[in-house]
Amino acid sequence: MFDLRSRGCRVAGAAALLAAAATARADYALNMHQGVTPISHEVYHLHMLILYICCAIGVVVFGTMFYSIINHRKSKGAVAAQFHESTTVEIIWTIIPFVILISMAIPATKTLLAMEDTRNADVTIKVTGYQWKWGYDYLNDGVSSGAGPHIHFLSTLSTPKEEIYNHRAKGENYLLEVDHPLVVPVGRKVRLEITAADVIHSWWVPDLGMKKDAIPGYVNQMWLQVDKPGTYRGQCAELCGKDHGFMPIVVVAKNEADYERWVHDRKRALAGDAAAASKTWTRQALMAKGAKVYQANCAACHQANGGGLPGTFPALNGSKVVNGPLAQHLQVVLKGRPGTAMQSFAGQLSDTEIAAVITYERNSWDNHTGDLVQPAMVKAAR
Repeated sequence: MFDLRSRGCRVAGAAALLAAAATARADYALNMHQGVTPISHEVYHLHMLILYICCAIGVVVFGTMFYSIINHRKSKGAVAAQFHESTTVEIIWTIIPFVILISMAIPATKTLLAMEDTRNADVTIKVTGYQWKWGYDYLNDGVSSGAGPHIHFLSTLSTPKEEIYNHRAKGENYLLEVDHPLVVPVGRKVRLEITAADVIHSWWVPDLGMKKDAIPGYVNQMWLQVDKPGTYRGQCAELCGKDHGFMPIVVVAKNEADYERWVHDRKRALAGDAAAASKTWTRQALMAKGAKVYQANCAACHQANGGGLPGTFPALNGSKVVNGPLAQHLQVVLKGRPGTAMQSFAGQLSDTEIAAVITYERNSWDNHTGDLVQPAMVKAAR
């Protein structure tokens, strides 16, 4: 065993502390992050300009103050000058701040105007905040001219529950990883139209240099143009409810060829999903798919075991709705329940996904209705 009082052990301990401090400093920065977009660069340069102006003001003001204190102190026999309502002094202390403010306002206004200029975008994506995930609709993907299915998907947290509940070690991107990231092309202007379906959210990725609130019934706009390929992570920056901290954002910037390949692959997959909605699914396939859909979209409120949260979110295990008439259960999932946290999933999930999750809920835990819901039934109920 080590003797904690020994000199060698003290040296080893000091070395370990220094190594830990060096590691901490490696992830610590005093200045603003520069980001990877033209706007983030403009914001950074504006920040540095204002910082330099503030430093210059500080040097002049404090330099004058200390010079006056030292060289005009009473012990040196200094006698204060007597003057009142000096027009010259008043003009000086009015003009100088005015010039300083103008020198700050001109570049700041230029940057603010650039931030709001979403014209001439190559790609347009609608971003919708939900409790607690993001929906992305490619209104213009910049590759195809309206051909093929419209690209739409939900992006939800993919951090395993075992990490969240400390059943295993945290991953490198703990709570900052999703199943389907937003994909954008490098070097092209992308306009984001941001809104929300329930409460106020806020779309924020630090590397992109901008943050916009997602407000129900209102559309905010921002734009980005990523300089280099990479993965950039952010979070919802508005306290939006129980799982606010489980609503990450991941943006993947791909070069032109890779982005076009992704668009074509995504459209091909969506076309396959549309074809799958016309077939008759087996019970096993519906249950397997339904379990995945439930985990991604329903478990946050109703819990993985269907037990819900008493007083907040109702249990699905033994629920009168889940075990009641199938048509009623289907309408609740499609249309939601106004005035409650139960949102409409008609615009979020496909016919196949809704059919699968309803089948899963009606045949899991203590629910044994035996019902199988086919995608055609959901399509007819819309």
